[in-house]
Amino acid sequence: MAPGSTPRGHARAIWAAAVDAVRPEPLVQAALAGDERVRAARRVVVVGAGKAGPGMAAGLEAALAAHLDRVEGLVNVPAGMSAPLRRVRLHAARPQGVNEPRPKGVAGVEEMLRLIESAGPDDVAVCLLSGGGSALLPAPVAGVPLADKLAVTKLLHRSGATIDEMNCVRKHLSRVKGGRLAEAFRGQLLLSLIVSDVVGDPLDVIASGPTSPDPTTFAEAQEVMRRYGLLAAAPASVVRHLERGCAGEIAETPKVAAANVENRIIGSNRVALDAAGRTAETLGYRVLDLGAFVEGETRAVATAVAGVVRSIRADGAPVAPPACVLIGGETTVTLGDNPGKGGRNQEFVLAVLAKLGAAGMRGVTVLSGGTDGEDGPTDAAGAVADAETLAQLLRGGVSVTEHLAAHDAYPCFEQVGALLTPGLTGTNVMDVRVVLVEKV
Repeated sequence: MAPGSTPRGHARAIWAAAVDAVRPEPLVQAALAGDERVRAARRVVVVGAGKAGPGMAAGLEAALAAHLDRVEGLVNVPAGMSAPLRRVRLHAARPQGVNEPRPKGVAGVEEMLRLIESAGPDDVAVCLLSGGGSALLPAPVAGVPLADKLAVTKLLHRSGATIDEMNCVRKHLSRVKGGRLAEAFRGQLLLSLIVSDVVGDPLDVIASGPTSPDPTTFAEAQEVMRRYGLLAAAPASVVRHLERGCAGEIAETPKVAAANVENRIIGSNRVALDAAGRTAETLGYRVLDLGAFVEGETRAVATAVAGVVRSIRADGAPVAPPACVLIGGETTVTLGDNPGKGGRNQEFVLAVLAKLGAAGMRGVTVLSGGTDGEDGPTDAAGAVADAETLAQLLRGGVSVTEHLAAHDAYPCFEQVGALLTPGLTGTNVMDVRVVLVEKV
């Protein structure tokens, strides 16, 4: 068979179809097609942030090509993604591979706020949000330095706070998150176009919800800090700001959607999985789609998926081979001391190999990849492996279980050419995993 017609080639094609379906440029073009509210506006202000920012901004300029003289804006993106456009400036807000707020990001947000606050009653704003947007939209409240806000985030992370708890605190330390960006707008329409990187697509969580009402309060943010014993360790500026908010000296984040704000999810893990399923069916597979809500520890999810594979092989249930199992969502990896090199997607593939073993991997191909092209601190999006991959590792004396225990998947797959390395894709809708089970 030609390389592309092998099961491994099929897995790559199915994953690529998922990523192609959430390319930001055509998604934005489709979202703005025929929207006369935007085309007829006296002025269109564009703001936003995220890994998909360049493609989203390019899509906006393409959709409004006949009206670009009325468009101006700025979108914060990672460095290396700031190619020039005609009317929307792509601002390098942080270095690549450093997913933390930086002073350059603050400068970009300052310009966004100036644009938003300058909008007149006949103006329209378009906000472009995507994965990574939270770290790319730093704007600490007055009196709280960026370093202090970063310190609190790190304290919360080390204490085991959930993402919802961290967002609750961060929103109450920001001038734009938790609906504050939308609150500053006084024009006729703020249209927020969103490529979601969060399970369930909650508007108040994606990029910390700069254009969405915030259900949390100052009192809840203070309680999070108290729950983890951080009020004594946190910078005084943060503690004081939360105290003032609880005392009513500072206005709460907005709790109700403004009439002139419209939030719209245009790209998601669900969209990607649907496209993957269509491609798999075209290639002759029966599709079992496990959905976009898959979370939890990576190894536990891999163990469950390996069980599904065994059931397909032994009983033809819940679907008979040739089968394609699709898994979306985003898992986590709990790292111990001195972890090796890898990411959650590479670890997923290694965990399936370890669970199924040589006999169980016969006729099985497993691929897992981050749709943004990144997996942990590596240059790979994930990995793709089959029975021959495992055989190569075993012949090379590699202990799959030892590497799995050390969270050290990257060197295994690197030495047998099994890394998935598409480069940065320009989008981000969490992960897509493809498991093919052939007749044997």
